[in-house]
Amino acid sequence: MHTYRPSEGHGLKHNPFASIIAPRPIGWISSKDALGNVNLAPYSFFNAFNYTPPIIGFSSVGYKDTVSNISETGEFCWNFVSQSLAIKMNQTSKAVASECDEFELAGLTKKPSSEISVPHVQESPVVMECKKSQIVQLSSAAGETVESYMVLGEVVCVHIHQDMIKDGVFDLLKADPVLRAGGQGDYFTLSAQHMFEMIRPQS
Repeated sequence: MHTYRPSEGHGLKHNPFASIIAPRPIGWISSKDALGNVNLAPYSFFNAFNYTPPIIGFSSVGYKDTVSNISETGEFCWNFVSQSLAIKMNQTSKAVASECDEFELAGLTKKPSSEISVPHVQESPVVMECKKSQIVQLSSAAGETVESYMVLGEVVCVHIHQDMIKDGVFDLLKADPVLRAGGQGDYFTLSAQHMFEMIRPQS
């Protein structure tokens, strides 16, 4: 076993942490500040955290525009990243001034949301409109604050492109998700060959 203590370094060419916790869905988050400036940015630490009410969340290393915007307005959208949108998603990861509109930068279309004032990516096959439930600054086991912030939001409206629904079931493979891996530019996709079913045992 290669054993290491993170506080002392990992001793490898590349930090394995993000490669081990992978692949991960991408948190492609659209937000808006109090002045109406719109932001769109991808986050690789993203997931779902609750069924009822549905709560999703992402973590930002640093108090970036997205976190600031959600803190101000209390709203954001999660936009599904399909493989056809991968290059455009990657363009929105560019560090730009807060007044720069990443929708325009990547050639994406803003679509008004139904329940919140933040627009979402029209080209995305699935969108979740969210209202902020919590913003938590992370801390270490010793209680020292870390410059990372977890943003949690309750999903108040979901949009799914009709083509992605088959016999009343969301077809994840057809949606063709892009998943983040550990390397600097590593991503994964899904295929039917890698799917298997396993039903949870009954008590």
